[in-house]
Amino acid sequence: MTSAVGRAFRERVPPLTAIPLPRAVDRRLLDQRWPVRELAAPPAGSGLAPVIGDAGAPVVGHAIESMRFGLDFALHRFAKYGPVSWMGAFGQRIVVLAGPDATQAALVNKDKAFSQEGWKFFIERFFHRGLMLLDFEEHHLHRRIMQEAFTRDKLAGYMRQAAPVLRDGVAAWGGDRPRLYWLLKRLTLDVASRVFMDMPPGEDAEAVNRAFVGTVRAATALVRMPVPGGRWAAGLHGRRVLERYFAEKLPSKRRSEGADLFSALCHARGDDGAEFTDDDVINHMIFLMMAAHDTATITSSAVAYHLAKHPEWQERARSESLALGAELPDLEALESLPTLDLVIKESLRLTAPVPSLPRMTVKDTEVLGHYIPAGTMCSVSPNTNHYSPDHWSNPRAFDPERFAEGRREDKSHRFAWMPFGGGAHKCIGMHFGNNEVKLLLHEMLRTYRWSVPEGYRIKWDYVSLPVPVDGLPVRLQRLR
Repeated sequence: MTSAVGRAFRERVPPLTAIPLPRAVDRRLLDQRWPVRELAAPPAGSGLAPVIGDAGAPVVGHAIESMRFGLDFALHRFAKYGPVSWMGAFGQRIVVLAGPDATQAALVNKDKAFSQEGWKFFIERFFHRGLMLLDFEEHHLHRRIMQEAFTRDKLAGYMRQAAPVLRDGVAAWGGDRPRLYWLLKRLTLDVASRVFMDMPPGEDAEAVNRAFVGTVRAATALVRMPVPGGRWAAGLHGRRVLERYFAEKLPSKRRSEGADLFSALCHARGDDGAEFTDDDVINHMIFLMMAAHDTATITSSAVAYHLAKHPEWQERARSESLALGAELPDLEALESLPTLDLVIKESLRLTAPVPSLPRMTVKDTEVLGHYIPAGTMCSVSPNTNHYSPDHWSNPRAFDPERFAEGRREDKSHRFAWMPFGGGAHKCIGMHFGNNEVKLLLHEMLRTYRWSVPEGYRIKWDYVSLPVPVDGLPVRLQRLR
Protein backbone atom coordinates (compact mmCIF):
# COMPACT_ATOMS: atom_id res chain seq x y z
CA MET A 1 0.00 0.00 0.00
CA THR A 2 1.54 3.34 -1.03
CA SER A 3 1.95 5.99 1.67
CA ALA A 4 -0.68 8.20 0.02
CA VAL A 5 -3.22 5.38 -0.21
CA GLY A 6 -2.39 4.26 3.32
CA ARG A 7 -2.84 7.79 4.63
CA ALA A 8 -6.21 8.15 2.88
CA PHE A 9 -7.31 4.80 4.33
CA ARG A 10 -6.35 5.80 7.89
CA GLU A 11 -8.07 9.16 7.56
CA ARG A 12 -11.38 7.84 6.22
CA VAL A 13 -11.91 4.34 7.64
CA PRO A 14 -12.75 4.09 11.36
CA PRO A 15 -11.17 1.40 13.55
CA LEU A 16 -13.19 -1.72 14.26
CA THR A 17 -14.15 -0.43 17.72
CA ALA A 18 -15.80 2.64 16.15
CA ILE A 19 -17.79 0.98 13.34
CA PRO A 20 -21.43 2.17 13.64
CA LEU A 21 -23.88 -0.31 15.14
CA PRO A 22 -27.61 -0.02 15.87
CA ARG A 23 -28.26 1.96 19.02
CA ALA A 24 -29.93 -1.03 20.67
CA VAL A 25 -26.76 -3.10 20.15
CA ASP A 26 -24.59 -0.38 21.66
CA ARG A 27 -26.96 -0.10 24.60
CA ARG A 28 -26.81 -3.85 25.17
CA LEU A 29 -22.99 -3.80 25.08
CA LEU A 30 -22.84 -0.97 27.61
CA ASP A 31 -25.48 -2.44 29.93
CA GLN A 32 -24.29 -6.05 29.87
CA ARG A 33 -24.09 -7.48 33.39
CA TRP A 34 -21.14 -9.49 34.73
CA PRO A 35 -20.62 -11.22 38.08
CA VAL A 36 -19.71 -8.67 40.75
CA ARG A 37 -16.78 -9.56 42.99
CA GLU A 38 -14.37 -8.08 45.51
CA LEU A 39 -10.90 -7.18 44.28
CA ALA A 40 -9.23 -8.34 47.51
CA ALA A 41 -10.27 -8.92 51.10
CA PRO A 42 -9.22 -6.02 53.36
CA PRO A 43 -6.86 -6.86 56.24
CA ALA A 44 -8.69 -8.08 59.33
CA GLY A 45 -9.49 -5.25 61.70
CA SER A 46 -8.53 -2.52 59.19
CA GLY A 47 -12.06 -1.17 58.95
CA LEU A 48 -11.55 -0.78 55.20
CA ALA A 49 -14.10 -1.78 52.57
CA PRO A 50 -13.21 -4.00 49.60
CA VAL A 51 -13.11 -2.58 46.08
CA ILE A 52 -16.11 -3.93 44.16
CA GLY A 53 -16.24 -4.49 40.40
CA ASP A 54 -16.35 -7.06 37.64
CA ALA A 55 -13.95 -8.64 35.17
CA GLY A 56 -16.07 -8.22 32.06
CA ALA A 57 -15.70 -10.55 29.09
CA PRO A 58 -13.13 -13.37 29.15
CA VAL A 59 -9.60 -12.33 28.08
CA VAL A 60 -10.44 -8.80 26.82
CA GLY A 61 -12.41 -7.69 29.89
CA HIS A 62 -13.92 -4.25 29.32
CA ALA A 63 -11.25 -3.09 26.85
CA ILE A 64 -13.65 -3.05 23.88
CA GLU A 65 -16.33 -1.03 25.70
CA SER A 66 -13.81 1.46 27.08
CA MET A 67 -12.37 2.08 23.60
CA ARG A 68 -15.76 2.18 21.90
CA PHE A 69 -17.74 4.29 24.36
CA GLY A 70 -15.05 6.34 26.10
CA LEU A 71 -16.79 8.99 28.19
CA ASP A 72 -20.14 7.16 28.31
CA PHE A 73 -18.42 4.00 29.56
CA ALA A 74 -16.59 5.94 32.29
CA LEU A 75 -19.79 7.65 33.47
CA HIS A 76 -21.73 4.37 33.30
CA ARG A 77 -19.18 2.65 35.57
CA PHE A 78 -19.17 5.59 37.99
CA ALA A 79 -22.96 5.54 38.25
CA LYS A 80 -22.92 1.78 38.85
CA TYR A 81 -20.00 1.40 41.27
CA GLY A 82 -19.08 4.85 42.58
CA PRO A 83 -15.66 6.53 42.81
CA VAL A 84 -13.58 3.39 43.58
CA SER A 85 -14.21 0.23 41.58
CA TRP A 86 -12.32 -2.38 39.56
CA MET A 87 -12.67 -3.83 36.09
CA GLY A 88 -10.90 -6.34 33.90
CA ALA A 89 -9.11 -5.10 30.78
CA PHE A 90 -5.93 -5.98 28.86
CA GLY A 91 -5.40 -9.04 31.05
CA GLN A 92 -5.29 -6.86 34.18
CA ARG A 93 -7.53 -6.02 37.09
CA ILE A 94 -7.63 -2.23 37.03
CA VAL A 95 -8.93 -0.12 39.91
CA VAL A 96 -10.69 2.95 38.53
CA LEU A 97 -10.41 6.09 40.68
CA ALA A 98 -13.12 8.45 39.49
CA GLY A 99 -14.33 11.78 40.80
CA PRO A 100 -12.28 14.62 42.33
CA ASP A 101 -11.80 13.11 45.81
CA ALA A 102 -10.50 9.75 44.57
CA THR A 103 -8.32 11.59 42.05
CA GLN A 104 -6.82 13.74 44.77
CA ALA A 105 -5.82 10.70 46.81
CA ALA A 106 -3.89 9.20 43.88
CA LEU A 107 -2.30 12.32 42.39
CA VAL A 108 -1.34 14.11 45.60
CA ASN A 109 0.04 10.71 46.64
CA LYS A 110 0.99 11.70 50.18
CA ASP A 111 2.28 8.29 51.21
CA LYS A 112 3.97 7.61 47.82
CA ALA A 113 1.88 4.52 47.27
CA PHE A 114 1.11 5.29 43.60
CA SER A 115 3.88 4.99 41.01
CA GLN A 116 4.10 5.60 37.25
CA GLU A 117 4.54 1.85 36.70
CA GLY A 118 0.95 1.87 35.47
CA TRP A 119 2.01 3.90 32.43
CA LYS A 120 4.86 1.48 31.79
CA PHE A 121 2.45 -1.39 31.21
CA PHE A 122 0.87 0.54 28.32
CA ILE A 123 3.65 2.61 26.75
CA GLU A 124 7.10 1.61 28.10
CA ARG A 125 8.04 -0.18 24.86
CA PHE A 126 7.19 2.92 22.80
CA PHE A 127 8.04 5.87 25.07
CA HIS A 128 10.87 4.38 27.13
CA ARG A 129 11.91 6.64 30.01
CA GLY A 130 9.84 9.58 28.90
CA LEU A 131 9.29 12.08 31.71
CA MET A 132 5.82 10.74 32.50
CA LEU A 133 7.22 7.25 33.11
CA LEU A 134 9.78 8.29 35.73
CA ASP A 135 9.10 8.11 39.46
CA PHE A 136 9.87 9.95 42.67
CA GLU A 137 13.46 11.30 42.98
CA GLU A 138 14.51 10.41 39.45
CA HIS A 139 11.42 12.14 38.07
CA HIS A 140 12.11 15.18 40.23
CA LEU A 141 15.69 15.40 38.94
CA HIS A 142 14.75 15.11 35.26
CA ARG A 143 11.84 17.52 35.63
CA ARG A 144 14.05 20.09 37.36
CA ILE A 145 16.56 19.98 34.52
CA MET A 146 13.84 20.06 31.87
CA GLN A 147 12.08 22.99 33.52
CA GLU A 148 14.84 25.20 32.14
CA ALA A 149 13.40 24.61 28.67
CA PHE A 150 9.92 25.83 29.70
CA THR A 151 10.57 29.21 31.32
CA ARG A 152 8.42 32.15 30.26
CA ASP A 153 11.26 33.60 28.16
CA LYS A 154 11.67 30.27 26.36
CA LEU A 155 7.89 30.05 25.89
CA ALA A 156 7.83 33.52 24.32
CA GLY A 157 10.57 32.41 21.93
CA TYR A 158 8.70 29.24 21.03
CA MET A 159 5.60 31.26 20.15
CA ARG A 160 7.69 33.55 17.90
CA GLN A 161 8.91 30.45 16.08
CA ALA A 162 5.45 28.87 15.87
CA ALA A 163 3.59 31.95 14.61
CA PRO A 164 4.83 32.02 10.98
CA VAL A 165 4.53 28.22 10.67
CA LEU A 166 0.90 28.38 11.75
CA ARG A 167 0.03 31.41 9.61
CA ASP A 168 1.52 29.89 6.46
CA GLY A 169 0.14 26.43 7.24
CA VAL A 170 -3.44 27.58 7.86
CA ALA A 171 -3.40 29.82 4.79
CA ALA A 172 -2.29 26.91 2.60
CA TRP A 173 -5.28 24.69 3.39
CA GLY A 174 -7.23 23.75 0.30
CA GLY A 175 -10.74 22.49 -0.37
CA ASP A 176 -13.97 23.68 1.17
CA ARG A 177 -14.85 20.46 3.07
CA PRO A 178 -11.62 19.08 4.54
CA ARG A 179 -11.28 16.56 7.36
CA LEU A 180 -9.99 19.10 9.82
CA TYR A 181 -8.37 16.76 12.35
CA TRP A 182 -5.80 15.52 9.84
CA LEU A 183 -4.95 19.04 8.66
CA LEU A 184 -4.41 20.04 12.27
CA LYS A 185 -2.32 16.95 13.03
CA ARG A 186 0.10 17.63 10.20
CA LEU A 187 0.29 21.30 11.13
CA THR A 188 0.99 20.70 14.82
CA LEU A 189 3.78 18.29 13.84
CA ASP A 190 5.21 21.05 11.63
CA VAL A 191 5.14 23.36 14.64
CA ALA A 192 6.80 20.76 16.85
CA SER A 193 9.52 20.27 14.23
CA ARG A 194 10.20 24.00 14.05
CA VAL A 195 9.95 24.82 17.75
CA PHE A 196 11.42 21.66 19.24
CA MET A 197 14.05 20.98 16.57
CA ASP A 198 14.48 24.24 14.58
CA MET A 199 13.72 22.30 11.42
CA PRO A 200 11.26 23.02 8.61
CA PRO A 201 8.82 20.27 7.70
CA GLY A 202 10.62 17.96 5.30
CA GLU A 203 10.14 14.84 3.27
CA ASP A 204 10.36 12.74 6.41
CA ALA A 205 7.39 14.50 8.07
CA GLU A 206 4.89 11.88 6.89
CA ALA A 207 7.08 8.99 8.10
CA VAL A 208 7.54 10.67 11.49
CA ASN A 209 3.82 11.36 11.82
CA ARG A 210 3.05 7.75 10.91
CA ALA A 211 5.57 6.56 13.50
CA PHE A 212 3.92 8.66 16.21
CA VAL A 213 0.46 7.35 15.26
CA GLY A 214 1.80 3.81 15.50
CA THR A 215 3.43 4.28 18.91
CA VAL A 216 0.39 5.99 20.44
CA ARG A 217 -2.20 3.50 19.19
CA ALA A 218 -0.09 0.50 20.20
CA ALA A 219 -0.66 1.24 23.89
CA THR A 220 -4.09 -0.41 23.92
CA ALA A 221 -3.35 -3.31 21.58
CA LEU A 222 -5.24 -6.41 22.67
CA VAL A 223 -2.59 -8.67 21.14
CA ARG A 224 0.57 -7.43 22.86
CA MET A 225 3.03 -9.28 20.62
CA PRO A 226 4.67 -8.16 17.35
CA VAL A 227 2.24 -9.97 15.06
CA PRO A 228 2.73 -8.63 11.50
CA GLY A 229 0.05 -6.08 10.69
CA GLY A 230 -0.92 -5.64 14.35
CA ARG A 231 -0.87 -2.45 16.39
CA TRP A 232 1.87 -3.71 18.72
CA ALA A 233 4.20 -4.41 15.77
CA ALA A 234 3.41 -0.99 14.27
CA GLY A 235 4.26 0.64 17.58
CA LEU A 236 7.62 -1.13 17.86
CA HIS A 237 8.45 -0.16 14.27
CA GLY A 238 7.44 3.43 15.00
CA ARG A 239 9.73 3.52 18.03
CA ARG A 240 12.70 2.37 15.92
CA VAL A 241 11.96 5.03 13.30
CA LEU A 242 11.85 7.75 15.95
CA GLU A 243 15.03 6.60 17.69
CA ARG A 244 16.94 6.72 14.39
CA TYR A 245 15.42 10.07 13.48
CA PHE A 246 16.51 11.81 16.69
CA ALA A 247 19.83 9.99 17.03
CA GLU A 248 20.91 11.19 13.57
CA LYS A 249 20.28 14.79 14.56
CA LEU A 250 21.66 14.65 18.10
CA PRO A 251 25.38 15.37 17.37
CA SER A 252 24.65 18.65 15.60
CA LYS A 253 22.32 19.72 18.42
CA ARG A 254 25.05 18.99 20.98
CA ARG A 255 27.37 21.32 19.01
CA SER A 256 24.82 24.09 18.48
CA GLU A 257 23.46 26.78 20.79
CA GLY A 258 20.05 26.96 19.15
CA ALA A 259 16.88 28.28 20.75
CA ASP A 260 14.88 25.12 20.03
CA LEU A 261 13.86 22.59 22.67
CA PHE A 262 16.15 19.85 21.29
CA SER A 263 19.17 22.13 21.77
CA ALA A 264 17.88 23.28 25.15
CA LEU A 265 17.71 19.68 26.40
CA CYS A 266 21.21 18.99 25.08
CA HIS A 267 22.60 21.88 27.11
CA ALA A 268 20.25 21.93 30.13
CA ARG A 269 21.92 21.72 33.52
CA GLY A 270 20.45 21.18 36.95
CA ASP A 271 21.42 23.27 39.97
CA ASP A 272 24.09 20.69 40.76
CA GLY A 273 25.43 20.63 37.20
CA ALA A 274 23.64 17.40 36.25
CA GLU A 275 22.88 17.02 32.55
CA PHE A 276 21.08 14.59 30.26
CA THR A 277 22.84 11.72 28.51
CA ASP A 278 22.30 11.18 24.77
CA ASP A 279 19.78 8.44 25.55
CA ASP A 280 17.98 10.78 27.98
CA VAL A 281 17.67 13.47 25.30
CA ILE A 282 16.36 11.03 22.69
CA ASN A 283 13.83 9.51 25.12
CA HIS A 284 12.59 12.91 26.23
CA MET A 285 12.35 14.24 22.66
CA ILE A 286 10.28 11.27 21.49
CA PHE A 287 7.90 11.65 24.41
CA LEU A 288 7.66 15.46 24.27
CA MET A 289 7.15 15.57 20.50
CA MET A 290 4.32 13.05 20.83
CA ALA A 291 2.72 14.77 23.79
CA ALA A 292 3.00 18.24 22.27
CA HIS A 293 1.55 17.61 18.85
CA ASP A 294 -1.02 14.93 19.74
CA THR A 295 -2.62 16.84 22.62
CA ALA A 296 -2.53 20.10 20.64
CA THR A 297 -4.27 18.35 17.75
CA ILE A 298 -6.99 16.91 19.98
CA THR A 299 -7.61 20.22 21.76
CA SER A 300 -7.63 22.36 18.61
CA SER A 301 -10.00 19.84 16.97
CA ALA A 302 -12.37 20.05 19.94
CA VAL A 303 -12.22 23.87 19.98
CA ALA A 304 -12.83 24.07 16.23
CA TYR A 305 -15.79 21.69 16.53
CA HIS A 306 -17.46 23.70 19.30
CA LEU A 307 -16.89 26.97 17.45
CA ALA A 308 -18.51 25.39 14.38
CA LYS A 309 -21.49 24.25 16.45
CA HIS A 310 -21.78 27.62 18.19
CA PRO A 311 -21.23 30.33 15.56
CA GLU A 312 -21.99 33.10 18.05
CA TRP A 313 -18.89 32.08 20.00
CA GLN A 314 -16.91 31.83 16.76
CA GLU A 315 -17.86 35.41 15.84
CA ARG A 316 -17.08 36.65 19.34
CA ALA A 317 -13.63 35.07 19.23
CA ARG A 318 -13.04 36.29 15.66
CA SER A 319 -13.73 39.90 16.58
CA GLU A 320 -11.01 39.77 19.25
CA SER A 321 -8.53 38.15 16.88
CA LEU A 322 -9.18 40.66 14.10
CA ALA A 323 -8.75 43.49 16.61
CA LEU A 324 -5.11 42.42 17.05
CA GLY A 325 -4.38 43.44 13.46
CA ALA A 326 -2.21 41.72 10.89
CA GLU A 327 0.99 41.41 12.93
CA LEU A 328 2.04 37.97 14.11
CA PRO A 329 0.95 37.87 17.74
CA ASP A 330 3.49 37.48 20.52
CA LEU A 331 2.85 35.87 23.90
CA GLU A 332 1.42 39.07 25.38
CA ALA A 333 -0.99 39.49 22.45
CA LEU A 334 -2.19 35.89 22.83
CA GLU A 335 -2.92 36.57 26.49
CA SER A 336 -5.30 39.35 25.40
CA LEU A 337 -7.78 36.95 23.76
CA PRO A 338 -10.21 36.18 26.61
CA THR A 339 -12.90 34.48 24.52
CA LEU A 340 -10.48 31.89 23.19
CA ASP A 341 -9.31 31.32 26.76
CA LEU A 342 -12.84 30.45 27.84
CA VAL A 343 -13.58 28.28 24.81
CA ILE A 344 -10.31 26.34 25.10
CA LYS A 345 -10.92 25.63 28.79
CA GLU A 346 -14.45 24.42 28.13
CA SER A 347 -13.30 22.28 25.20
CA LEU A 348 -10.63 20.71 27.42
CA ARG A 349 -13.33 19.95 29.97
CA LEU A 350 -15.65 18.31 27.45
CA THR A 351 -12.83 16.31 25.80
CA ALA A 352 -9.87 15.60 28.06
CA PRO A 353 -6.89 14.96 25.73
CA VAL A 354 -5.64 12.19 28.02
CA PRO A 355 -8.77 10.39 29.28
CA SER A 356 -6.98 7.96 31.61
CA LEU A 357 -3.95 8.33 33.91
CA PRO A 358 -2.58 4.89 34.88
CA ARG A 359 -0.78 4.27 38.16
CA MET A 360 0.49 1.21 40.04
CA THR A 361 0.43 0.78 43.80
CA VAL A 362 3.86 0.00 45.26
CA LYS A 363 2.44 -0.80 48.69
CA ASP A 364 -0.92 -1.48 50.32
CA THR A 365 -2.98 1.69 50.49
CA GLU A 366 -6.55 2.96 50.74
CA VAL A 367 -8.67 5.43 48.79
CA LEU A 368 -11.87 6.79 50.29
CA GLY A 369 -11.90 3.90 52.75
CA HIS A 370 -11.38 1.17 50.14
CA TYR A 371 -8.47 -1.27 50.45
CA ILE A 372 -6.11 -1.46 47.45
CA PRO A 373 -3.25 -3.97 47.76
CA ALA A 374 0.31 -3.45 46.52
CA GLY A 375 0.89 -4.26 42.87
CA THR A 376 -2.55 -3.11 41.73
CA MET A 377 -2.98 -1.33 38.41
CA CYS A 378 -5.06 1.85 38.89
CA SER A 379 -6.50 4.41 36.52
CA VAL A 380 -7.53 7.98 37.29
CA SER A 381 -10.43 9.16 35.11
CA PRO A 382 -10.39 12.91 34.25
CA ASN A 383 -13.50 12.50 32.07
CA THR A 384 -15.61 11.55 35.07
CA ASN A 385 -14.44 14.58 37.04
CA HIS A 386 -15.22 16.90 34.12
CA TYR A 387 -18.84 15.72 33.97
CA SER A 388 -19.59 15.59 37.69
CA PRO A 389 -22.98 17.23 38.35
CA ASP A 390 -21.77 17.94 41.90
CA HIS A 391 -19.10 20.27 40.51
CA TRP A 392 -20.44 21.49 37.14
CA SER A 393 -23.84 22.95 36.24
CA ASN A 394 -25.45 21.10 33.30
CA PRO A 395 -22.12 19.33 32.64
CA ARG A 396 -22.95 18.06 29.12
CA ALA A 397 -23.66 21.56 27.85
CA PHE A 398 -21.10 23.73 26.05
CA ASP A 399 -20.89 26.75 28.36
CA PRO A 400 -17.55 28.60 28.30
CA GLU A 401 -18.86 31.23 30.70
CA ARG A 402 -18.61 28.65 33.50
CA PHE A 403 -14.87 29.56 33.55
CA ALA A 404 -15.47 33.32 33.67
CA GLU A 405 -14.80 35.35 36.81
CA GLY A 406 -17.88 35.35 38.98
CA ARG A 407 -18.61 31.69 38.24
CA ARG A 408 -15.33 29.79 38.07
CA GLU A 409 -16.91 26.35 38.38
CA ASP A 410 -13.44 24.89 37.92
CA LYS A 411 -12.67 26.12 41.44
CA SER A 412 -15.35 23.86 42.94
CA HIS A 413 -12.64 21.30 43.69
CA ARG A 414 -8.89 21.14 43.13
CA PHE A 415 -9.40 18.23 40.74
CA ALA A 416 -12.76 19.13 39.19
CA TRP A 417 -10.91 20.34 36.06
CA MET A 418 -7.68 18.50 35.31
CA PRO A 419 -6.94 18.30 31.56
CA PHE A 420 -3.21 18.52 32.31
CA GLY A 421 -3.17 15.93 35.10
CA GLY A 422 -2.10 16.99 38.56
CA GLY A 423 0.35 16.51 41.36
CA ALA A 424 4.06 15.97 40.74
CA HIS A 425 3.42 14.78 37.16
CA LYS A 426 1.26 17.68 36.01
CA CYS A 427 2.03 18.39 32.36
CA ILE A 428 5.28 20.35 32.11
CA GLY A 429 4.32 21.75 28.71
CA MET A 430 0.76 22.86 29.51
CA HIS A 431 1.46 26.57 28.95
CA PHE A 432 3.19 25.84 25.66
CA GLY A 433 0.31 23.66 24.50
CA ASN A 434 -2.39 26.12 25.55
CA ASN A 435 -0.72 29.00 23.73
CA GLU A 436 -0.04 26.91 20.63
CA VAL A 437 -3.74 26.01 20.41
CA LYS A 438 -4.70 29.64 20.94
CA LEU A 439 -2.27 30.78 18.23
CA LEU A 440 -3.58 28.15 15.81
CA LEU A 441 -7.23 29.08 16.40
CA HIS A 442 -6.35 32.77 16.11
CA GLU A 443 -4.99 32.11 12.60
CA MET A 444 -8.04 30.05 11.67
CA LEU A 445 -10.37 32.81 12.85
CA ARG A 446 -8.48 35.43 10.83
CA THR A 447 -8.55 33.30 7.68
CA TYR A 448 -11.76 31.26 7.61
CA ARG A 449 -15.32 30.88 8.78
CA TRP A 450 -16.21 27.21 9.31
CA SER A 451 -19.32 25.19 10.07
CA VAL A 452 -20.76 21.69 10.38
CA PRO A 453 -24.28 20.51 9.45
CA GLU A 454 -27.02 21.33 11.97
CA GLY A 455 -27.47 17.77 13.19
CA TYR A 456 -23.79 16.80 13.20
CA ARG A 457 -22.33 15.49 16.47
CA ILE A 458 -18.68 14.61 16.79
CA LYS A 459 -17.90 11.02 17.77
CA TRP A 460 -14.56 10.35 19.41
CA ASP A 461 -12.53 7.19 18.89
CA TYR A 462 -10.95 6.21 22.24
CA VAL A 463 -8.58 3.49 21.02
CA SER A 464 -5.79 5.55 22.59
CA LEU A 465 -6.01 9.33 22.81
CA PRO A 466 -9.36 10.64 21.51
CA VAL A 467 -9.55 11.12 17.74
CA PRO A 468 -12.65 12.15 15.72
CA VAL A 469 -13.88 8.93 14.09
CA ASP A 470 -14.63 10.70 10.81
CA GLY A 471 -11.70 13.14 10.92
CA LEU A 472 -14.08 16.07 11.64
CA PRO A 473 -15.28 17.17 8.18
CA VAL A 474 -16.12 20.89 8.16
CA ARG A 475 -17.23 23.44 5.60
CA LEU A 476 -14.37 25.92 5.32
CA GLN A 477 -14.99 29.36 3.81
CA ARG A 478 -12.07 31.70 3.28
CA LEU A 479 -12.71 35.23 4.51
CA ARG A 480 -12.32 37.97 1.92
